[in-house]
Amino acid sequence: MNLFQLNKKLKPFVRPYHWLVVATLLLTLVGSLAAQVNAWILRYTVDGITDLVNKHEALAAGWKLLRFITIVLLAKEVLNAVIQFGQKFFGEKLRILVSQDLAQAVIEKVLTYKVAFFTGNNNESGKLQTRIDRGIESLTRLVQNFFIDILPLFANAVLSLFLMFNANFYVGLVGLCIIPVYFFITQRQAVKLSGWRRSLRGFRESKSQGIISIIDSITVIKSFNREKLESKKQLDLQKSLTDNQIQTRKTSFIFDGLKSFIEQFGVVLIIILTAYLVLNQHMTIGAIMFHILLFNNVSAPIRQLHRIYDEMNDALIYSEGFFEIIEAKDAVEQTGTYRPEKIVGKFEVIDVNFAYPNGTHALHNINMVIEPNKITALVGLSGAGKSTVINLLDKFYNPGTGKILLDGIDLNEYDTQFLRDNVGLVLQRNHIFNGSIRENILYGKPAATEDEIIDAAKKAFIHDQIMGLPNQYDSKAALLSGGQQQRIAIARMFIKNPPIIFLDEPTASLDAVATEQIKNSLDAIKQGRTVIIISHSLSQIIDADIIYAMAKGRVEESGTHEEVYAQNGVYKQIFDASARSLNIEKIARTIDM
Repeated sequence: MNLFQLNKKLKPFVRPYHWLVVATLLLTLVGSLAAQVNAWILRYTVDGITDLVNKHEALAAGWKLLRFITIVLLAKEVLNAVIQFGQKFFGEKLRILVSQDLAQAVIEKVLTYKVAFFTGNNNESGKLQTRIDRGIESLTRLVQNFFIDILPLFANAVLSLFLMFNANFYVGLVGLCIIPVYFFITQRQAVKLSGWRRSLRGFRESKSQGIISIIDSITVIKSFNREKLESKKQLDLQKSLTDNQIQTRKTSFIFDGLKSFIEQFGVVLIIILTAYLVLNQHMTIGAIMFHILLFNNVSAPIRQLHRIYDEMNDALIYSEGFFEIIEAKDAVEQTGTYRPEKIVGKFEVIDVNFAYPNGTHALHNINMVIEPNKITALVGLSGAGKSTVINLLDKFYNPGTGKILLDGIDLNEYDTQFLRDNVGLVLQRNHIFNGSIRENILYGKPAATEDEIIDAAKKAFIHDQIMGLPNQYDSKAALLSGGQQQRIAIARMFIKNPPIIFLDEPTASLDAVATEQIKNSLDAIKQGRTVIIISHSLSQIIDADIIYAMAKGRVEESGTHEEVYAQNGVYKQIFDASARSLNIEKIARTIDM
């Protein structure tokens, strides 16, 4: 991405605040004129004092000159203070507002993306966060630099260069010739550093992801005493990052030294040339100071250029990652327009094959019918493809080949929001949002009444525990235990009260008593709904109307419990293993006793 392309992408975010841009431009114009006052005053002062000295006039004759100089310089400084405040305030305000809009734009965009985007390669949460944070930081710093640093500096430089040419063509020519040489060196520096900067971005993303991974896995790391191993991984990454930073700075320092030499070479040429013109009586002594100060105004952006150019190139590098997210091709979740008055709940899965974005082929030629108002159980070992089927039925992913019908209509034809409004989903691990218990339950139905919240909590057998907390329903949900959080998620589903329910190991993290309580509640809510359940619990699946036994992404058997068990296949193997693990015989004898 080049500056022209970046400007084009950034323009929609700056356009709403054009009044700030106009105000800054006007202040810049006035400030550029004020910046030339020192050069004019110094020339006037030196020439005026020289003239008085040559005429042998007393100090009294110079008071008029001193009063004039004092008034002009003080007035200029007051004006300059006002201008600088305005430039910095308007520039900072513009940066903050653009930062706000960029952050909101990426959030709104990401929320429209399909799940496949987040499970794709190189899109881990830590890396995405780094790209977004660094991208916004670099882009807004670029906006601020342009209106606070670059624009005033270059406006001063152009005006100073014009005054130099107006005073003496040859002196102006020297000042002009230095600029393209400096720009050429700066451009070569940017090209040289671009590869290092991209690598640096990758290292920073990996470092951020690594830290998040350590925090998420801290219990496992400590339980296996693998602190040193994880530390070594991060040290290796940090060393690569450090080597990259050292090489980047080393290259920058070499080019910065060369640019400093070019700038000082220009100053030397200006001094020699103006001194020659004074000796040749083509210029006054004051003109020497006049041209040196003007050249300082010309070289000021040059002195700042390496810093600004570094930040501009950072913006170019990190904006690539930011706009890759905000403009991700084919990432937006597709939706149809079909919104029936009522969903019956009959799913037909026809010759479906599916592979995840990372290449894992999860389903092979799946065919199944999920009848309305009945309970369908998906059974299989881990990795059999059970959860993938639910992901497809909820339109989190689209089939690679084949099709899925809901009430005879292709699932892709359904309005996605409408479909999910009619589906309740309870996972093995449900996300609890930062907020109160009440807010987490209301997530299932934002307009629910307090009575509905309490009723849902009672059905999930969590109400009594909530009432025992100091702040009751206003308590932080994140402070609850894993089993309690699972019940909050189930209460969230109860309050939604949808016609279709997907249950993916809904009681996996609950104790035996809670499992029985939740099973009774689930049995009640299952009535008159289409229910698909994934569970390793015999009690959850044995009463299902139809069971699909899956293995390695294929449906191996289907039918009622008795029918599938009689096939002596995958289901019987799993069922018998579950019964043995529960020690059913001893449990039965204990109950008889």
